[in-house]
Amino acid sequence: MKKMAVIGDPEFNVGFRLVGIRDIYDVSSQEELEKAVRETLTRKDVGVVVIRYDLLKKLPYALQREVDESVDPTFVAVGGEGGIEEIREKIRRAIGVDLWK
Repeated sequence: MKKMAVIGDPEFNVGFRLVGIRDIYDVSSQEELEKAVRETLTRKDVGVVVIRYDLLKKLPYALQREVDESVDPTFVAVGGEGGIEEIREKIRRAIGVDLWK
């Protein structure tokens, strides 16, 4: 069974801790952010990575593209301008079908 990981600042991560998610990356600098994203991309035990939308947009273009194209794990941006359309597109890319049609 794959796990969920979370990348965000400590305030963002509090709720995820309260529901029992253990794989949480508290980031407070650009270096920590990039390191956390790279690590989650290589972990075989993580299936979904929740990341704050504004942090996702701070990633260098090449790393942002790698995240956008990643299926396993799948990255889901929360907050900001992310939302349902982003999740819809991720599902469409992952399975090749638009479930909303």
